[in-house]
Amino acid sequence: MSRLRSAAAALAGGGTGTVFALLIAIFAVVAAVNPGFFEAPSLMAFLKQAAPLVILAAGQYFVIVSGNFDLSVGALVGAQVVIAARLIDGEESRTLPVIGLMLLFGAAVGLANGLITTALKVQSFITTLGMLLVLYGAIRLWTGGAPTGSLSESFREAGRMGIENVPLLGQIPWALLIMLALGAGAVQLMRTRFGRVLIATGDNELATARSGGRVDTVRTTAFVLSGLSATVAGILIGGFAGVSAQVGEGMEFTVITAVVLGGVVLGGGQGSVVAAMGGALTLEALFTLFNQLALPASLRPSVQGAIIIAAVAYAARQRRLTSRKPQREARPLTATPS
Repeated sequence: MSRLRSAAAALAGGGTGTVFALLIAIFAVVAAVNPGFFEAPSLMAFLKQAAPLVILAAGQYFVIVSGNFDLSVGALVGAQVVIAARLIDGEESRTLPVIGLMLLFGAAVGLANGLITTALKVQSFITTLGMLLVLYGAIRLWTGGAPTGSLSESFREAGRMGIENVPLLGQIPWALLIMLALGAGAVQLMRTRFGRVLIATGDNELATARSGGRVDTVRTTAFVLSGLSATVAGILIGGFAGVSAQVGEGMEFTVITAVVLGGVVLGGGQGSVVAAMGGALTLEALFTLFNQLALPASLRPSVQGAIIIAAVAYAARQRRLTSRKPQREARPLTATPS
């Protein structure tokens, strides 16, 4: 019983309770506007659409909780879809090799971001903003501004299809199952020494290094995980949205908004991966509510901006409060964040 109470307290402290309470409140309003939303086909369609953002949020969480940002994920999502369409070009036999190449490319982009940030000591904001521009420019140069080729049916299956004829639910999307599997993996990873050092690094980099934590290694790994999550998100988005020059555009700001909405503190050291994924679901539900109320799409960036500004203000206030207290050592590396 005491362990259950401790786990519940840890989740609430990480912002999970708050973000899921907000999610329930938004769902209640959506249900009042459109009672059919919670019918199985509509709910499964919502979760299918939300899965890429939730997966991106898990990857972005690793970076933000370590004290950095990854602004390149939107461009990487778009680049991966364009690369897949160009290389597969409708040939089923090319699907698996191209997916393998995409995973290697996503990991390489993340590794480059990580090494530039840690080894060259370039701020992650500048590093990943530069990578964003490099990816956008390279893809436009390669395609001439008009993506060519097509995705195979087997490639699109992960984003479009699922397990059919399930009692009560009808279809369970593959995207939902992938999201749950990767989410569970992220939670377990944060319970390992890697997760403990990652949290401690964001909380107090100097003390963590002095206590034996491999600060640069975990931060670089976080960027690699972010690059891989963007790759998986690109595969799912390509599945149901197809190939477009606008794929992934602006997703970097959407996913940062989702993570901070989940209570992950900008500057690092606080927040849970479950809350970050919950923030993505909540943001997707909020946009669904906007659609149900026929609000203009131009309102979305304003809401995202307001959430980010509020998160930055909160983080700054927390830093001021912390600076007034005696300096503390890094958090014990035996903690088990989720």
